[in-house]
Amino acid sequence: MKLFGSFFLFVMILFTGCEQKATKSYTPTYSSLNPNTNTQEYIFGIHPLHNPKRLFEVYGPLIDLINEKIPTIKLKLEASRNYDSFNKKLYSGHFDFALPNPYQTVESLKYGYDIFGKMGDDFNFRGIILVRKDSNIKNINDLKGKSISYPAPTALAATMLPQDFLYSKGIDIKKDLKNFYVGSQESSIMNVYLKKTDAASTWPPPWFAFIKQRPNVAKEVQVQWETKSLPNNGLVYKIGVDKKIVEQIAQILFTLHETPQGRELLKRMELSKYEKASKETYAPVDEYLEHFSKNIRDFEDRS
Repeated sequence: MKLFGSFFLFVMILFTGCEQKATKSYTPTYSSLNPNTNTQEYIFGIHPLHNPKRLFEVYGPLIDLINEKIPTIKLKLEASRNYDSFNKKLYSGHFDFALPNPYQTVESLKYGYDIFGKMGDDFNFRGIILVRKDSNIKNINDLKGKSISYPAPTALAATMLPQDFLYSKGIDIKKDLKNFYVGSQESSIMNVYLKKTDAASTWPPPWFAFIKQRPNVAKEVQVQWETKSLPNNGLVYKIGVDKKIVEQIAQILFTLHETPQGRELLKRMELSKYEKASKETYAPVDEYLEHFSKNIRDFEDRS
């Protein structure tokens, strides 16, 4: 009995330690000064453009470059498992810097952030709808009664623009379609490939990356429709971050396309450059979001 009691106590201590560790991993950590190195730590969050592993492969070298060029800071890249997780972190002020989609960029202004830049190539910020090549879906009306996968309700290019496109073509997305929000761009693409859904919605950069990574899978799928475009993903910083640091990071980002090393980093992102931006840059997004919420659905509506 004594042995059993000791074992039970050990298990409870172990469980408590694990629980505390798990809880800690979900607790926001803010910038802190490291007394040993005198470097300031900042968290840089990127919305789920890719799954976390792929996101670190693509953006990790950029973060390394920034840390190398600004030795007084330590920028830490943070991925999120899905859009809900990223939104929660962004709107709680967890990130010091972030690369949100345009919807999240506009929303972040309500939660203590300001815009300092954006991705270039606005022509690429558009939605695409994929079907299998062996599918019988040839025109818009063929989608009625069918299923379609999206990354998330608040994915502007990959979800909202395609849903608006379908609406403009006479499709009632709530009545005519079975909608599945699957968490990431890759998952959306894989759903149509695996025939879990009849169509999939995404946007060009992750689709181009998918073609390179999984050509044998991608060749079974094709782009059936494309939407109009909007201003690309934004760059934001938390108000209170040293403006000199913001300016230094901005200078590095906005000149990447001017060097071979920078162009190689941009190539990983399916991007030609980053550029300056402000709240005014996203006025078209504000107008579009008003149209979308009025005519299509509430932003968080998953039906």
